[in-house]
Amino acid sequence: MAKNLNSISFTVLLLALVMASTGILKSEAQTCGVGGCPNLVDRVFWGECGPAPFTGTNADCCTCCVAKFGSPPVCWAVVEGSDTHCHCYKKK
Repeated sequence: MAKNLNSISFTVLLLALVMASTGILKSEAQTCGVGGCPNLVDRVFWGECGPAPFTGTNADCCTCCVAKFGSPPVCWAVVEGSDTHCHCYKKK
């Protein structure tokens, strides 16, 4: 039994490493505006943009955010949430 658990643990760890190294876990969020702010610690929520639910892509969300709030302050935009809203972020 312990041998099977070790094999399973090793397989899960190997799968996680492969996913991380190939970029499968990377965010598809859009760095936008002047300078951008790709690091989570560098940005704060600024506001929502466009219709809800937002049916466009992250690039469309970026365009909407820059048109509404300007660049700067907008540095990150992403379509997120269970109700798919376009969320705009600014630098801290």
